[in-house]
Amino acid sequence: MKLLWVWVVLPFAFAQLVTAFFDFNETELSLIESLEYGVSKINYNPLMVGLTLIHTAGAKGAVCLDGTLPGYHWHRGYGSGANSWLIQLEGGGWCNNIRTCVYRKKTRRGSSTYMEKQIPFTGILSEKAEENPDFFNWNRVKLRYCDGASFTGDSENKGAQLQFRGQRIWLAAMEDLMSKGMRYANQALLSGCSAGGLAAILHCDEFRGLFPRTTRVKCLSDAGLFLDAVDVSGGHTIRSLYSGVVGLQGVQHNLPRICTNHLDPTSCFFPQNVINHIRTPLFILNAAYDSWQIQSSIAPPSADPHGYWHDCRLNHAKCSASQLRYLQGFRTQMLNAIKGFSMSRENGLFINSCFAHCQSERQDTWFADNSPEIRNKVCLKNISFHIS
Repeated sequence: MKLLWVWVVLPFAFAQLVTAFFDFNETELSLIESLEYGVSKINYNPLMVGLTLIHTAGAKGAVCLDGTLPGYHWHRGYGSGANSWLIQLEGGGWCNNIRTCVYRKKTRRGSSTYMEKQIPFTGILSEKAEENPDFFNWNRVKLRYCDGASFTGDSENKGAQLQFRGQRIWLAAMEDLMSKGMRYANQALLSGCSAGGLAAILHCDEFRGLFPRTTRVKCLSDAGLFLDAVDVSGGHTIRSLYSGVVGLQGVQHNLPRICTNHLDPTSCFFPQNVINHIRTPLFILNAAYDSWQIQSSIAPPSADPHGYWHDCRLNHAKCSASQLRYLQGFRTQMLNAIKGFSMSRENGLFINSCFAHCQSERQDTWFADNSPEIRNKVCLKNISFHIS
């Protein structure tokens, strides 16, 4: 994989989209990733981990969009990792109106009825030391995503029989895991990908608050740096989406007060307005040319009615010179958004110029021979340096 441009900030140095979309088009995204990275040959036989429903959640009203119980997948730690915990928050877009949420509740993104009973643990969740040397023997948990608001909503729509209970799901899951041994953790890492990466940012300090001061607690957001960017038509596709999510699902009550005290709730759903205020050490892993944001926020079909961006949004090799300049402007906007954050010695970043989305869950981007690499360090090693 060719890197057009690379910028890395290590912890100790600073060196350099509105309508019914959202579950994003996974077919198109998979195509982009296969073109960029090829098929991973490393994890041909991944560990399959079963689904655990949280039976205590129902009494707390902590339910999926359709009222079913939420759940997670847990592989128990052992040896040196027996008291270390990694919580991975699943991603999968958002729903911003009744129509998209009603559709969503009939899928695995809104109901545990449709969730896979087993899922593969790869990348940061792999149990193989050669694929995941720092976390392979930790307690590794994947919390399933079935609310549509990055685990932050708390509302309902009785007419449409929709439960927006992401915040309650988050709390019920954490309580359940604490009762199963997480309270004794020596170190804990909250991570997440895409909408889960945004959730890892928004819940980072809450996660820290679950543990005593003696526990080492940090957070990792993978592909969660969604920008409040203007699309190719001059519109605000993702801001319109987020406004719908926040208003419909009652998100405003669960956003960081330090942000909502001076900005509107929709602005505080954008991580660029939150990350500078997070007290817990945070590591951001993101592609500067995030493929989801290019497809769904910068150049979605709704902003490109004549299809000028169609080929470019699916394959950057087909972008014109002017389109590449536009995308470079997006990259610059992302770098500007994290400048202040990166100045903290507690924080860390790995920002590469791949056309990708979610790099910690894929083995070939997490820790493999062809993983993105800077100064002989792949993403895993930069993150490990940060959290150790």
